[in-house]
Amino acid sequence: MTRHEEHGEAGIRVGRRSRAPRTVGLTLAGALLLGVATAGWTYWHLNHNIRSVDIDSALGNDRPVRAMITPSASAPPLPSGSLNILVLGSDSRSGRANQELGGGDSSGARSDTAMVVHIDAGRTRATVVSIPRDTLVTRPSCPLSSGRSTAVAYGAMFNTANELGGPVCAVKTVESITGVRMDHFVEIDFSGFARLVDALGGVTVTTGQDIHDNDSHLDLSAGTHHLDGKHALALARTRHGIGDGSDLGRIGLQQKLVKALLEQMADTSLLTDPAKLYRVADAATASLTTDTGLNSLGALTGLGQSLKGLTADRVTTVMMPVVTAPSDPNRVIAKEPAADELWASLR
Repeated sequence: MTRHEEHGEAGIRVGRRSRAPRTVGLTLAGALLLGVATAGWTYWHLNHNIRSVDIDSALGNDRPVRAMITPSASAPPLPSGSLNILVLGSDSRSGRANQELGGGDSSGARSDTAMVVHIDAGRTRATVVSIPRDTLVTRPSCPLSSGRSTAVAYGAMFNTANELGGPVCAVKTVESITGVRMDHFVEIDFSGFARLVDALGGVTVTTGQDIHDNDSHLDLSAGTHHLDGKHALALARTRHGIGDGSDLGRIGLQQKLVKALLEQMADTSLLTDPAKLYRVADAATASLTTDTGLNSLGALTGLGQSLKGLTADRVTTVMMPVVTAPSDPNRVIAKEPAADELWASLR
């Protein structure tokens, strides 16, 4: 199998397989809708898999404005306005499954992977913007569940926001550095990602160089590989085995995985295999934390159905433009004005 890569102005755009487009959203919706015969128990089980955080109530009105949506003459059956969703891949080690996959401290959950998913009005195209975890930012004061607040921190690593203040602080920090309102929040942990890949039957990715990373325990030769969940997670976490060992090289691999997962979901015949459909839906919901707007099977299904016109080849992946931080060669800061121009295009 051959695959090509296209390099975009703001980051890495991942190559795609040459095949007829398959809709990502419709497959996602199908993965969350199961047969009528088992609908009662299944709906209850999957619904109770999902954990949520009331971000809107915690942050109040001190946020960027929502995108204005022009109402149509006849209301469509499904929402079609633009959306911005903050997606975090958490490195939480809580729970036995996560510890076996990652090990380490279980006291906090840093955002090893952070992506702003912008879905265009009409919901047939999307842009996924990766924010490097090593980016130095001004972390705003964030409300805590105890009623207290965190202090403003200057020159803080981006991924400390989720570690110290949870999803509420992660969202507030992203909104403060981008000026873009996050309509929704989704977080998935180590074991959840691995289970989802396994439920889909693995994922096929192509690497342009050999990868040997003792930290993530990944050993891959350059070329095309079909990975199970454990090895796909290792690829997502790899940084020392590629490039200069920074987070920027890892982001390129994560973007490859995003496109590969979307293609795998679209190519998997879930609607004709109820057992596999259930496994995917169970894996997709079991390790999710969302905002309260997406904390039910119905809400997730509605979102998936609204994306029925979105195909994998219409998803663009880029990285927030960054430069080496003057204060620390191992950290980066947003490159201006390129970063602001990118975020402005998503408002």
